[in-house]
Amino acid sequence: MYLLIRIFNVPLHNKFGNLLCNLVIFNQTTKTMNNRIKIGITHGDINSISYEIILKALSDSRLAELCTIIIYGSPKALAFYKKQLDMNKINIPTIRSVEDAKLEKSYILNCCAEDVNVEMGKQTLEAGSIALEALEMATQDLKEGKIDALVTAPINKNTIQSDKFQFSGHTEYFENRTDGKSIMMLISDNVRVALATNHTPVKQISESLSKQLIVDKLMMLNQSLKKDFTVTCPRIAVLGLNPHSSDNGLLGNEENDIITPAIEEATSKGVMCFGPLSADGFWGSGAFAKYDAILAMYHDQGLTPFKTLFQETGVNFTAGLNIVRTSPAHGTAYDLVGKNEANCQSLLNAIYMAIDIVRARKMHNEINANPLKVESYHRPKHYISE
Repeated sequence: MYLLIRIFNVPLHNKFGNLLCNLVIFNQTTKTMNNRIKIGITHGDINSISYEIILKALSDSRLAELCTIIIYGSPKALAFYKKQLDMNKINIPTIRSVEDAKLEKSYILNCCAEDVNVEMGKQTLEAGSIALEALEMATQDLKEGKIDALVTAPINKNTIQSDKFQFSGHTEYFENRTDGKSIMMLISDNVRVALATNHTPVKQISESLSKQLIVDKLMMLNQSLKKDFTVTCPRIAVLGLNPHSSDNGLLGNEENDIITPAIEEATSKGVMCFGPLSADGFWGSGAFAKYDAILAMYHDQGLTPFKTLFQETGVNFTAGLNIVRTSPAHGTAYDLVGKNEANCQSLLNAIYMAIDIVRARKMHNEINANPLKVESYHRPKHYISE
């Protein structure tokens, strides 16, 4: 199945890729564990919709054809939600380590104490602590190459805070744990929105922006589009910070002093980027569909329109790092817990995208390994017109 999808360059996480998954049968039962992609899923906040969307996603039989799933979580919490949601027919064995995982199955790796207390829809420090335990174990396995990618279920950014977690979100956590620089990207189908600043308070956004920051983000975004999404010549739209992109300095100086010079420098380095563009007109006119990616200056400038359009299908991808991490584009949704109303499509898309990116990076590395040496070429004199 994957081979056919790659021939037509169709990602698994978009609508046509999902259609091909339903129509094409590709027998992978003869493959060994070493040849199959291993996807870890952290259980997130156990009082949120995390276990509901995980269970619903694992009900999709297509996943067994593509990867082996390892949930980093609590077997007790899993059993609680299976009973709560009347999904006891789903068999998810408990394992002690990733090495115990076999072909074409989903497993849960116990990361927590046995006396886990589930309080549906409530924010508790215990749930935050348990979320961190799963995240820490999964991240270590990811760094050691025991799993190929990690999909993180929603956490509560307040209750997870501790001596080990003093970050504003998953993105900053993974930057710290991998000693790398990243760019947050929200994706649905062919719309990709990246951020120059992540979880920055509004009053600090302007002072946080710099020419070098924007150049660095554009370079990372351009590289990710090529390496992770097989876009040969990416076109990137760059949004302005101020209303109407400042009207040439009338409504602020950031566009003239910071953003435009950054675009010019990135362009000189081979990045096809355009702007600064007025955000309201850009989203309102549908111009976002003409670009391979969009660089927004701050969180709500990019994510408010994105989630309005793609709340139930979007995926959060931490681009720029040497590991693959995705997540659904929604939060804990405490108000939906226990109602059996949570939509798992965003999580499913996050899993499919993780598979896509792992495959794309492998293909990119193979193509670029041992490149042929380019020799200078001089045309013979008799080909030169007099």
